[in-house]
Amino acid sequence: MDCHDSNPHSLALYMSTKLNDHDILYIHMIEPRMAIVDGRRVVPKRLLPYREAFKGTFIANGGYDREEGGKVVVEGYTDLVAFGRLFLANPDLPKRFEVGADLNKYDRMTFYTRDPVIGYTDYPFLQ
Repeated sequence: MDCHDSNPHSLALYMSTKLNDHDILYIHMIEPRMAIVDGRRVVPKRLLPYREAFKGTFIANGGYDREEGGKVVVEGYTDLVAFGRLFLANPDLPKRFEVGADLNKYDRMTFYTRDPVIGYTDYPFLQ
């Protein structure tokens, strides 16, 4: 189902602000896709107004890698970073980040299929 609004920015900003009235623990938002500038991935950082409006824990997602994810946390752009696609393909992602290991490449064709194994439990762990 597609959901649309005539002014999505205003709606998201309003929601981010109003959630403060309800003791919401965290908000998790997805950053628009990363841009490539001079051959380097760059975070568009379009979530900043919502991060500033919401007083709880802010979680950002949207194509971050280890380096960029750490950077945006240190800079205060977000409190936490979620790694969706990378985690699907790397069930031991925290360990891989910790030791600087190569990452498995994800296969979009296996995302969210009915098969209980392919795309869920068939990616290799570190040896």
